[in-house]
Amino acid sequence: MPHDTAATGAIASTHYLATEAGAQILRDGGNAFDAAVAAGLVLQVVEPHLNGPGGDLPAILWKDGKASVLCAQGAAPAGATIAHYRAQGLELIPGDGLLATVIPGAFDGWMLMLRDYGTMELADIMAPAIDLAANGHAMLDRAVDTIAGLADFFDEHWPSSAQVWLPDGKPPVKGAVFKNPDLAATWQRVVTEAQGPSREARIDAARHCFYRGFIAERIGAFCANTHAMDASGTPHTGVLNATDMAGYAAHFEAPQTFDYHGWTIAKTGPWGQGPMLLQTLALLAGDDLAALDPLGADFAHLVIEAQKLALADREIYYTDPLHTSVPMDALLSTAYNTARRALIGTKASHDLRPGTVDGYDAQVTQMQAMLDRLSLPEGAVYEPTMAHLATQPRGDTVHLDVIDKDGNMVSATPSGGWLQSSPIVAGLGFCLNSRAQMYWLDQDAVGALAPGKRPRTTLSPSLAWHRDGRRISFGTPGGDQQDQWQLLFWLRHVHHDMDLQQAADAPMFHTTHMPASFYPRSRQPGGVVAEADLPETTLSALEQAGHIVTRVPSGSVGRITTAARSADGRLSAAATSRTPHGRAIVLGDDGQTD
Repeated sequence: MPHDTAATGAIASTHYLATEAGAQILRDGGNAFDAAVAAGLVLQVVEPHLNGPGGDLPAILWKDGKASVLCAQGAAPAGATIAHYRAQGLELIPGDGLLATVIPGAFDGWMLMLRDYGTMELADIMAPAIDLAANGHAMLDRAVDTIAGLADFFDEHWPSSAQVWLPDGKPPVKGAVFKNPDLAATWQRVVTEAQGPSREARIDAARHCFYRGFIAERIGAFCANTHAMDASGTPHTGVLNATDMAGYAAHFEAPQTFDYHGWTIAKTGPWGQGPMLLQTLALLAGDDLAALDPLGADFAHLVIEAQKLALADREIYYTDPLHTSVPMDALLSTAYNTARRALIGTKASHDLRPGTVDGYDAQVTQMQAMLDRLSLPEGAVYEPTMAHLATQPRGDTVHLDVIDKDGNMVSATPSGGWLQSSPIVAGLGFCLNSRAQMYWLDQDAVGALAPGKRPRTTLSPSLAWHRDGRRISFGTPGGDQQDQWQLLFWLRHVHHDMDLQQAADAPMFHTTHMPASFYPRSRQPGGVVAEADLPETTLSALEQAGHIVTRVPSGSVGRITTAARSADGRLSAAATSRTPHGRAIVLGDDGQTD
């Protein structure tokens, strides 16, 4: 783990080229927000199977002693009605194709962060991403495997994707230089057209290009005129249009927080799954976790059962709070969680057990009935990066953490717009997201599809501060498992004196008990996925307690990155060794990498 008493900046991300791009911005005098935007745009180029310009972005920022959430999660288009989707013969929204698309929010989010919190010029921040798209980068093995697995599908059904991802008609070669000239040209045109009398005006002009200019026009025309095959087995056109794009803007809002052992942990609101981590901490607050072996069965059983209760509440209550009331104060209250904690016994529960908040009785009954009908235990739910266990190609997520010399911090978890989520928008070099698969096509459901409503995303960055002055940023890819893995990282760091690297690399596990957020929304009651380097005594004891344990190879679960600032200003950072292309850098006062 890089560490230096005279450090002037720290950055960690899931790809070394993004980390280096952000570190160079810090060396050039940019702040944490400048560095985050540059790194985030690079991640879209070098990990296109995990995120892209057509995706979404939640981030938690720290500046001047205050945390704020950047919400760049797009909402459903005006034409995305339950009636329209039902008329297509759908019971669930497919996990890919154009019907799965909501308004892309990531670009506006990055630009809003740069405009309001950054200091550098748009052209300088976009330059690393443009260079890598135009001149190429070594394609990751996993990205090549993803493309190779879809090559025939691209050729037959998504020709615009074949044109970009199958140069010379074949998948890229692992480690060979791969270029995306269409994306480079798109971004270069944005920079060229982004004119104005001030830095802020030029950034706003770039936002205009994307949401009200040539990019929005091409997206709208492509969605209207392209019949794209999707998981339903039938081609569909999309409903997203230029008018939807023109009405979108990312925004800042207050975080959802919870106090725990001297720390305040900040997450997104319940339009994301982030409060689930806070609910789990509220359930565990009365337990002496420090006395438990962090690799032992008692620890694992307690954490798993607490997470099941929090995840059950996620299904019943979490949604866009601008559309539906979410009782977060009650869900995080001591009285509620004391009562819920009593449900945790010595045996694994195989039931979905949400709590009932006063006034929400009918909602609980109705949602449970719907989940029983639609979210059937047809097979295990796996996090999307575990391709050796998945039944169909899925996208995933990236993460980055940045701290600068002034103590500004960013925790960001971009995702969506994966190369496997929908066809490339012809001429732009990127595709759209598939976040709409997280809505239900039941008008009475809490997460029902509705125009202008945000889907309940799985994206969940974290930022925490201690009353003694310490601060830490952390996060991970992993779909429904993001907060489960982050919880393990957090508990082991706080209660078991593991440093950042040790906590990020320690053996992980997660539950597959709850309905998945991704199509086809399946679940495995009592299911646990655990890395094989957990002690066999732990895994056997979990099985004896009634957990259905799936052992997976060591190093295959969890992709934590993190950065921290001590009370006296020392910086540290880590990227889990599970991801060989992840990297953490701490910059010394001479600007060199430590």
